[in-house]
Amino acid sequence: MEYSAFSDASLKMMHEAVRGALQADDEFEGRGDAPVFRVRTTAEWKRHAGNLEDEMSRRGLQVDVIDWTSRQGEFAL
Repeated sequence: MEYSAFSDASLKMMHEAVRGALQADDEFEGRGDAPVFRVRTTAEWKRHAGNLEDEMSRRGLQVDVIDWTSRQGEFAL
């Protein structure tokens, strides 16, 4: 994907979408369900997020890098 072609707002929105899918998967797993998006187990998700973060950093945009080692959000058990 040509990340340089996207607007700043588009990059931010795509990055938040990755974060949202990751949080949803973590919540599903926290309830004992299978993750719907399989963000943690699909390498393309991490690559996509990394590419977004790289492009946002290159542009000097504030980016909250995704921490892949911890669970996102609170679990409703």
